[in-house]
Amino acid sequence: MRTLFLITARGGSKGIPGKNIKPLGGLPLICHSIDQARMFAEDHDICLSTDSEEIAAVAEAHGLRVPFMRPAELATDSAGSYGVIMHALDFYRERGVEYDRVVLLQPTSPLRTREDIASAIGLWTPEIDMAVSVTEAKANPYYDIFETDAEGLLHISKGEGRYTRRQDAPKVWQYNGAVYVMSVPALRRGPMGAFTRIVPSPMDSTHSVDLDTPLDWMLAEELLRRKEKE
Repeated sequence: MRTLFLITARGGSKGIPGKNIKPLGGLPLICHSIDQARMFAEDHDICLSTDSEEIAAVAEAHGLRVPFMRPAELATDSAGSYGVIMHALDFYRERGVEYDRVVLLQPTSPLRTREDIASAIGLWTPEIDMAVSVTEAKANPYYDIFETDAEGLLHISKGEGRYTRRQDAPKVWQYNGAVYVMSVPALRRGPMGAFTRIVPSPMDSTHSVDLDTPLDWMLAEELLRRKEKE
């Protein structure tokens, strides 16, 4: 079972300018994901896909060789993860290296732990398209998410609206973006949206912080400070 640990880091972030190389807890953000991947793999099975020379330089200063620069068409605001993943897999296939699964670690989830990654990897089997990290959703379609009907009136999104306490409603999950463990054969059949066999790997809300805004960054810094004091 050969695994590619893929770290995707596009340049040109708008929400937090330069975030992939911005120091978090004294370490450039991209380096947190590199170190997490190194808990499970040797460097030759870790791939940083980036279009940014600056990001590549920071990664190489951290000891990770960057095998290629991502094509410009895969680095736009509208480019999806699927094309980036397949570009990396095809790069290695052309060099005679075939992988069975991909573990995608996005740099924007630096607070995930070794245990979080190991949990998702442990849940994946060749019969599964993807094991993915999730956190309990903040809103629940059985309780406090509504849709409008043809008359513009609100109705509960799922179920009959009979739950009066949130804790009684069925638990629902949302992807937190931290860990994706994907079958390469499934990826070669089509994008992640076509996957039908997906298992959840729950993470707590603290480890699930996703860095999208300056407020997210402030929260991550505070959580790291508290962790260092423990």
